[in-house]
Amino acid sequence: MRICYVLLSPTFGMHQYTADLANHMALSGHEVHLVTTIHYPRDRYLPNVVVHTPVATHNTGFSAEGLFLHNIGKLLPEFWSLRPDLVHITGPHLWNVLLIPWFRRLGIPVIHTIHDLDPHSGTAYGRLLYGWNWLVIQLADQILVHGMRYRERLLARKVPQERITCTPLLHLFLDSTWLQKGEELSANVEYEPWALFFGRLEHYKGVDHLITAAALLDNSQGDAPRLVLAGPGPLESQWAGALPPRVEVRDRLVKDDEALDLFRRCGLVVLPYLDATQSALVAAAYYFRKPVIVTWAGALPEYVDEGRTGWLVEPAHPASLSRYLAAALADPARLAQMGTAGRVWYDQQRANEQRILQYMYQRLVEERQHEYGKLRTAYTE
Repeated sequence: MRICYVLLSPTFGMHQYTADLANHMALSGHEVHLVTTIHYPRDRYLPNVVVHTPVATHNTGFSAEGLFLHNIGKLLPEFWSLRPDLVHITGPHLWNVLLIPWFRRLGIPVIHTIHDLDPHSGTAYGRLLYGWNWLVIQLADQILVHGMRYRERLLARKVPQERITCTPLLHLFLDSTWLQKGEELSANVEYEPWALFFGRLEHYKGVDHLITAAALLDNSQGDAPRLVLAGPGPLESQWAGALPPRVEVRDRLVKDDEALDLFRRCGLVVLPYLDATQSALVAAAYYFRKPVIVTWAGALPEYVDEGRTGWLVEPAHPASLSRYLAAALADPARLAQMGTAGRVWYDQQRANEQRILQYMYQRLVEERQHEYGKLRTAYTE
């Protein structure tokens, strides 16, 4: 099967997601292509993923750059020459709603991942996202979401269930070489008594509430960190003054080697989000056999077997979060036990994901071939 993934922005997180899909399908024996921007992270993709870069976008899909519609003309010859069996659009861009009808006129089925049915708090394009999502839902053959609650919302809006596919979000934060390293990456993990927050330090992720929770911990003994915040972002706009004792901030883009070290050593991973759709960091924590503390936000609770792979707390409630942190970090044996359960969850979900995606792709291709076969027969008769 010739699969073409389409991601028209250079957004790193979207490429991490797309690379995971493309790499696994390439390893499954499919002919895999990616049509994207010149400004993409090459090291995320395996060499046998064929990359085409007919455009040079610089910003997210909802920036003013998306209004330069003449650039769509650079994309069409690329798709015309490829003639893929199906197209999977993996990230948002204003141009997508113009490309989908063109693909469908060529008889190419289109899958579109919708990452966020609701915008994160503080984003400038909230109303635009709602309208754009609804256009995509109407136009694409198949919608892929990463939370059952979002599948239920689409069903409530009368989207036929056969047009919705749901899998957990499972990609890791690493370059493509991790696929060859296998168990070597997650071997020899430790459970040091500190929690890890990983990713951009955005307000909607509840960073200020997490720091407040850390301040409530008993920090009277030693100088080792109890909480590590690792990632770039405007922390000064969320926390004024000095940080509490034993809170360490690595305010920078964290490279793979440093991230590996953090995930191997931490006791647990904490996601104190105020609002969210889902997060691949839960799967990353489980891959490295680390339990999680997450809030009741978006689809995050669907990723946690409470008391077995992690804990659930209310958003914006530092006192509760602090109590969970204190109890968890004081019991490394339980952290190890729960981390093992999390890895079992990850491995099972990975196997299910590949089965579901393979079936979805194959079904769409066969249905479209059957549909066009009937049209050709009717025409010749």
